[in-house]
Amino acid sequence: MGLKNNLEQLNPKNRKRLNVFVKHVGRGISRFSMIDDNDSILIGVSGGKDSLALSLALKLRQKRVPIQYNLCAVQIEWREFPFTEEEKRSIALFFQDLDIPFYTVKAHVYPSSFKHEFNCYLCSRNRKRILFNEAVKLGIKKIALGHHLDDIIETTLLNIFFRGEVSTMMPVQSFFKGKMEIIRPMCEVHEKEIKRAAEIVNLPIVPIRCPKKGVSQRNDIKEIIKQASRLNKNVKENIYHAPWHINREYLPFTVEGRDKLE
Repeated sequence: MGLKNNLEQLNPKNRKRLNVFVKHVGRGISRFSMIDDNDSILIGVSGGKDSLALSLALKLRQKRVPIQYNLCAVQIEWREFPFTEEEKRSIALFFQDLDIPFYTVKAHVYPSSFKHEFNCYLCSRNRKRILFNEAVKLGIKKIALGHHLDDIIETTLLNIFFRGEVSTMMPVQSFFKGKMEIIRPMCEVHEKEIKRAAEIVNLPIVPIRCPKKGVSQRNDIKEIIKQASRLNKNVKENIYHAPWHINREYLPFTVEGRDKLE
């Protein structure tokens, strides 16, 4: 059964839940002015629930807003971890049902530039490099990624714990002096809401064959956040909003300021 049939057969309760999910995606888009009239947007597709749910939300939202924008999707297939033929077919049919142009790019997850090193940061940088190249070929200046609120707060803590800096995954991030932007429309959507939307419409999720799956620092951070949430149910929202509520009186923003404090 295809996506269109799944959407048509939703019961009122699930239809309402899906509409709320799309509304929350739209809230992030509006808050950070991510999409303008006549924009063209390239969606980076992994095949996981996040990128597929993002694609669905952006398509459904097209019918609800007074502006026009164009969508295109590209999936990066690592040569070291290829998809099965059935997985390729299910993803292609999903985007066909959405009426979103879709294609796949094959690449090496371990390019020679890595010099035999590999970690999550290098993998992410490699993926962005490929997406930038594809966007340039298509004449597109905005790339949409499926990162959600949980990803953002995990990144915030990862950077504090392991990089010794206060930085995060921005909802809108400019590159190459403004010539390219990465947008994260699901920046204000919890992962659990995405999981529910994926189940409601039975998204054709394919497994992510990551060599670091289950053993990354991000998984350790997830557990820390889970434990902290038992002490305060607002922990996730507090971490997410913290970068927008910086108390400058208690942070030395410059070397000179730090010297004065010392």
